[in-house]
Amino acid sequence: MTLKQLEYLIVVAETGSITEAARKLYIAQPSLTAAIHELEKEYDIPIFTRSRKGMELTPEGDEFLGYARQILEQTSLVEERYKKKNAVKQRFCVSSQHYSFAVEAFVRLLKKYAGTKYEFHMRETQTYDIIDDVAHLRSELGILYLNSFNETVLRKTLRDQGLSFTRLFIARPHVFIGKDNPLAARGTVTPEDLKPYPRLSFEQGSHNSFYFSEEILSTMDCDRELYVCDRATLFNMLVGINGYTISSGIISEELNGPHIISRPLLVDDFMEIGYILPVSIRPSQLTQRYIQVLETLCEAYQ
Repeated sequence: MTLKQLEYLIVVAETGSITEAARKLYIAQPSLTAAIHELEKEYDIPIFTRSRKGMELTPEGDEFLGYARQILEQTSLVEERYKKKNAVKQRFCVSSQHYSFAVEAFVRLLKKYAGTKYEFHMRETQTYDIIDDVAHLRSELGILYLNSFNETVLRKTLRDQGLSFTRLFIARPHVFIGKDNPLAARGTVTPEDLKPYPRLSFEQGSHNSFYFSEEILSTMDCDRELYVCDRATLFNMLVGINGYTISSGIISEELNGPHIISRPLLVDDFMEIGYILPVSIRPSQLTQRYIQVLETLCEAYQ
């Protein structure tokens, strides 16, 4: 296996076409095809399926691609450090549930360590996709929560995928509401107080089991429910229709503005918020730095 073969592999995966990949790489199609075949033969796995639609990664190929990206990232860091070449483009990806502290830490990392060339991804996404992203090395790190309801299922899922969970802090349940919501005048809120208001939750796609819900108390009865895909839409609806969502209570006014506030929810529950990593892979330097920034931010919430 050569680094050049791994570079070829990534371009083919990104384009889904040998023809397009060969054009981007400035090499002949037969040479590119041969390079991919050699990888498949050497490791005795089918990396791609070929059809009239193009090249699609197999499950084995998807996993192999994650390792290839890790190898090329480390190679770039070595070359930048010791060959004194022009700055290489740093790549880093985080998959997370919708937490403002995760974004704030990401912004701090970006400002301090990104350098002059970078490609950073902050994926606020569905719970199952967070686990899948980290398991297949599409993301270096994932952020999610455990509690007494989902812990058994999620810990088993993490073990099955070869992932570890490390706690950042324990949060007590809060509701996010608009600052003009009638509940904003209260110091605390009960589940009974919430009944007249619409509940907002993040969609979980085909993995919509309650165990993968981003909001705790997802089984609590509610007559009016709304599901959204992104945090901006959720915040707009909290303000526009006096809705609520249940979360950690941690919000950055600097990043999210002054229109959303949190109030403690009087229930006997908790959120153990932490990060997940592959067990068998040493975290990259950027991943370690991001964890340090996260831990610094989260010290206030211990």
